[in-house]
Amino acid sequence: MLTQVELLWFEGRIERWIRFGRPAAERVLDRRRRVLSFAAGEVFALVRWRANDYGTAVSRIDILRAARPGQAFTVVPFVTPGGEILLRAHGWPKVQRVLEAIDVIEQLGVDPADAAFDHWRHVHNRLATGETPRPYTRERHRAWLLRRRDEP
Repeated sequence: MLTQVELLWFEGRIERWIRFGRPAAERVLDRRRRVLSFAAGEVFALVRWRANDYGTAVSRIDILRAARPGQAFTVVPFVTPGGEILLRAHGWPKVQRVLEAIDVIEQLGVDPADAAFDHWRHVHNRLATGETPRPYTRERHRAWLLRRRDEP
């Protein structure tokens, strides 16, 4: 089962794009729209931004794990069928902090799609309470890889 994400780029008005993730397929609908498909279990970040005549109206980021067959998932706009929400933030200040957290992971040489699921939940919870999230570290990533290796 593939999870499909509909992207749109209408410069300065509506922008939906993937910040990270490894799509399994891409389908171009027209010059402004395309659909990316992610394999079950893949992690990706969807950024949604919209403006009106007065400035930014919506700014959101969702970090999702693509739906797996038989597992529960949450319906997210423009994501079919949906996914497991690891992080959800809205409002430009919080979105910007999530983008900075992604940058920190990339600076470690780690693909954010491979980062620990718990880290994304941690960032979500800390931002929701107005706290500063702990940065991701190589040690935490190594522990995550070891823990995943031992999963059934």
